[in-house]
This record gives sequence, C-alpha cells and structure tokens, in this order.
Amino acid sequence: MGALGPAPHPIDFIPEASFVANIKSQIKRNKQNEKARLRNKAVKSELKTEIRKFREAAESGDADAANTQLRIALRKLDKAASKGVIHKNQAANRKSAIAKRAAALQAK
Repeated sequence: MGALGPAPHPIDFIPEASFVANIKSQIKRNKQNEKARLRNKAVKSELKTEIRKFREAAESGDADAANTQLRIALRKLDKAASKGVIHKNQAANRKSAIAKRAAALQAK
C-alpha cells in the first residue's frame, strides 16, 4: 500500500465492451435482451408522448381533444402493461391519475 492507497485492480483498466460472451447461447440471449430493451424503450417513449399530449389538451381546456387523447393514452397504458413493459399496478396508477384529471376537466 502506497501513499495513494491500494493499487488499482488490473481489470479496472479493461473497457466494458471487451466483456463479450463466448458461449453461443449467451451471445443469442444478449441479442434477444438488446432487441427487447430497444422495443421496450420505444413503447415507453410512445407512452410518455401520448400522456403528454393528453396533459397538453387538458391544460388547454379542450374537453373533446382531452377525451380523445385520454382514450389513446389509456389504450397505450393497457397495452404496455399487458406486454410487460410497465407493471400492471403502475399502469393502473397512471390511468387513475389521468382519468381523475379528465373528470375534473368535465366538471368545469
């Protein structure tokens, strides 16, 4: 042990990209995981966009546009939950929150 502390472990200098599986089944699994990750990322992004569109319609005070966006957002949430992209309870919580906001908009 020197004045600077313990010497770094040699593996710390190897970039992460060098840790590539050399077992055929793990290589395939890594490809599948990456494909699923990208698909999930796209679904989540689309979901956020639809919820944002609903929020914008609700803020503008346009009840018809908000209802249309509400239906689209609820459908996207249900689909994401059924595919396992988000947890079913998270989908339920989000649906409840936007439905509550839509109901408040209707009451005005």
